[in-house]
Amino acid sequence: MTTTTPSTRPANPRFSSGPCAKIPGYSLNALADAPLGRSHRAGVGKAKLKAAIETTRDILGIPADYKIGIVPASDTGAVEMAMWSLLGQRPVEMVAWESFGEGWVTDAVKQLKLDANVHKADYGHIVDMAALDYDRDVVFTWNGTTSGVRMPNGDMIPADRDGLTICDATSAAFAMDLPWDKLDVTTFSWQKVLGGEAAHGMLVLSPRAVARLESYTPAWPMPKIFRLTKGGKLIDGIFVGETINTPSMLAVEDYLVALDWAKSIGGLKGLIGRADANTAAITAFVEAHDWIDFLAVDPATRSNTSVCLKFTDTRITDGAAFAKAVAKRLETEGVALDIGAYRDAPAGLRIWCGGTVETADVAALMPWLDWAFNAEINAVLQAA
Repeated sequence: MTTTTPSTRPANPRFSSGPCAKIPGYSLNALADAPLGRSHRAGVGKAKLKAAIETTRDILGIPADYKIGIVPASDTGAVEMAMWSLLGQRPVEMVAWESFGEGWVTDAVKQLKLDANVHKADYGHIVDMAALDYDRDVVFTWNGTTSGVRMPNGDMIPADRDGLTICDATSAAFAMDLPWDKLDVTTFSWQKVLGGEAAHGMLVLSPRAVARLESYTPAWPMPKIFRLTKGGKLIDGIFVGETINTPSMLAVEDYLVALDWAKSIGGLKGLIGRADANTAAITAFVEAHDWIDFLAVDPATRSNTSVCLKFTDTRITDGAAFAKAVAKRLETEGVALDIGAYRDAPAGLRIWCGGTVETADVAALMPWLDWAFNAEINAVLQAA
């Protein structure tokens, strides 16, 4: 039990789950090469955008015959683009075990009005992915950012499926080993695991997804910002850096800097190792304290990026107020910023453990968490 103020503070208190911590040693001076005031259609702009695409491919091991595009509106825009452009040809399986998956269910059922089977699991649990009909299209998140629950692997997705798999991987890409042969559409954003700036999304398409785009026209009107084909053919320019709308070349430069850093620490393997080490520091703390636990019930499905925790002390009568008080106390001390649970999730804390976070900072935070808990539980007992 820590009742005195810990002596060591995290060097970087930024544990937000999005936008996430910048890369270690980050400086705005690193963006000096950004082609500001230049057209993104000029040679220098196209080269930067293409470099972002191909370096992403290299680090993540995305197959050469998969298309990678930079699209508007972050991961949300990429998911919506995929759903509006690809769904409707066949029935769909909609999967949700946290708030963002719930959002995709709402869009499919209420906006697109699809023939959908909806599969849901409570926070802390995961849907039985082996029970889905993969001859339908399947829409799911790989890592539940607001629940701390992730897919353990892609083994349950059959190779001989007839439907497409559409995967929101925004807090999984660059921290988990994604099985590209099992994913037909994959989306993510820059501001998660690599700590990039917001507003830009990534859309990865398998050859099967491209074939669907070129052979199927949805029944609904398609906004310009979602259009991936013209005259029945894929708009290839999107996937070599000719973006649909104007990107921020400053944000592109920021992403390139983060990609270079990722390569310098060993690429995907190095990034996964850092996230795993960060999560291990929290696991050791949880195992040593009986008043806190992971929101994710099964250790095999616990996220190594968005680590969600819950308070289990039976003396706590108002879980939401208690969790907010702990988070506020840590923020006031300047040792942890933005670690409250997501607004739609159960009460608790959410600590980002992606690769841009230093394990020493996570380890330094743990005594402060113990200190804040004891301060708040004492306040509860005194008020009783």
